[in-house]
Amino acid sequence: MRLFLSGIFVLVVNCSLLAQEKNSSQKWYEKIHIGGYIQVRYNGLFETNPNLNCEQCDENWGEEGGGLSFRRVRFKIKGQISPRLFFYFQPDFAKSIGEAHHVGRLKDAYIDVGLDKKNEFRLRIGQSKVPFGFENMQSSSNRLPLDRNDALNSAVKDERDLGIFFYWATREKRELIKGLRKAGLSGGDFGLFALGFYNGQTANHFDENDVFHIVTRFSYPIELGNQVIEPGIQAYSGKYVVTEHSSNIDVNTGGYTDQRAALSFILYPQPFGIQAEYNFGRGPEFDKATNTIQVSPLQGGYATFSYFIEKWHQQFYPFIRLQFYDGGKKHELDARSYTVKDTEIGIEWHPIPHFELLAEYTFSDRRYEDFENPVNHQKGRLMRIQAQLKF
Repeated sequence: MRLFLSGIFVLVVNCSLLAQEKNSSQKWYEKIHIGGYIQVRYNGLFETNPNLNCEQCDENWGEEGGGLSFRRVRFKIKGQISPRLFFYFQPDFAKSIGEAHHVGRLKDAYIDVGLDKKNEFRLRIGQSKVPFGFENMQSSSNRLPLDRNDALNSAVKDERDLGIFFYWATREKRELIKGLRKAGLSGGDFGLFALGFYNGQTANHFDENDVFHIVTRFSYPIELGNQVIEPGIQAYSGKYVVTEHSSNIDVNTGGYTDQRAALSFILYPQPFGIQAEYNFGRGPEFDKATNTIQVSPLQGGYATFSYFIEKWHQQFYPFIRLQFYDGGKKHELDARSYTVKDTEIGIEWHPIPHFELLAEYTFSDRRYEDFENPVNHQKGRLMRIQAQLKF
């Protein structure tokens, strides 16, 4: 009997060693995963004012647009190629540059280097999302409203920049965030604490003044029964060089003070959800009284209320978002001056796996002025529709 049990033990140990050897011999390219998503939109249904648009939201909204359009055509290539080394690469093929449409452009290209065996401490090096604002970091494939809010997204156009960011989170909290992300709820794995520096001129732009922006963020997801809440706080500081300006505008080539702080509160929709953020600070803004760009106060935020419904083996997410912003948009012409008051009502429908339909009715009141258009206040309503494939 002892001989028989010893034989079984040896067999189990050998099988375990063979499995470990197989895993350890797995090639790095066998750990690569490919995914992505495609969004097709129509913005002109029941449009009441063709002069109303939003440059940062969707270039096909308003008089310059029309017809069906690709909003995003993205492919994600990523992999944990060794226990402490992760890479992520994402191009987008929906951008327009001049008269050329559907041009490929880099979105993300970074590596995560684990500083400990559990990867609780990491360095992210390359072009990636700047850890400022929950909705900024949330994937557009998961966000309910069609576009990010003006208030916080005006801080970091395209949400990304080239930099080095330190992230920390416990293994338990990373697993919680991972589960929320797989459910399409989380903004992504950006740790509990973040601290880093970046060029400050937004993605795919070179540094203009040799002065880094500094950013930090802290958030903490808390489980309360079936619900998860996540409060957060973040801030950044730097100097931004306005590169898009009229020939009659003199600009400070050394850069304008660019500083913000923001508060976030997330109640994940299980089934009722709230997503609210508010930021304040100061930055470059066009001043039509003097036809100059001045450092001016800014403030604004949004609140999104949603509900998750599962019926007939399908998922529905009705939502409403209210947003307000008063300040400049540094990356637009002459650091264009804005006052935004928008209300969006919509529903996202998941009829079958990997496919989503979203309809959103927008009530918009926008003042946006620069040197070439110093008096510009537009109001209007429109319905926008999007189909999305996610894989």
